[in-house]
Amino acid sequence: MGQQQLLLIVLGVIIVGIAVVVGINLFNANAESSTKDSLVSEGTNIGALAQQFYKKPTSMGGGGNTFAGFDSTKVSSALLHSSDANWVIGTGTTTSIAITGTPTNTSYTWTCVTTVKPDSINSVVH
Repeated sequence: MGQQQLLLIVLGVIIVGIAVVVGINLFNANAESSTKDSLVSEGTNIGALAQQFYKKPTSMGGGGNTFAGFDSTKVSSALLHSSDANWVIGTGTTTSIAITGTPTNTSYTWTCVTTVKPDSINSVVH
């Protein structure tokens, strides 16, 4: 009887250990997915500001139908440097501008690039 009880205890410890490892992996995967979703949301917010700049006349401090001139001074530093990412605004043209977000968690090897056009905002995680 003693050997059978010992075997059941060892088997129970192994099962619990596997369950803990699987749980940690699921948590990490969910955390990364959540960060990606957050970056897409942040990129969309900054992109909306870029579209506002594009549509606003130059006499009111806007771009007058161009993204040229939209830079980090037009965006709150809290948006550019959030808890999830640091954002860099590219050079705008008359038709588009690219905004790149790099996660603050250095173990993530991907970035989020948000391309803004006058009628669309598209975020892609690379």
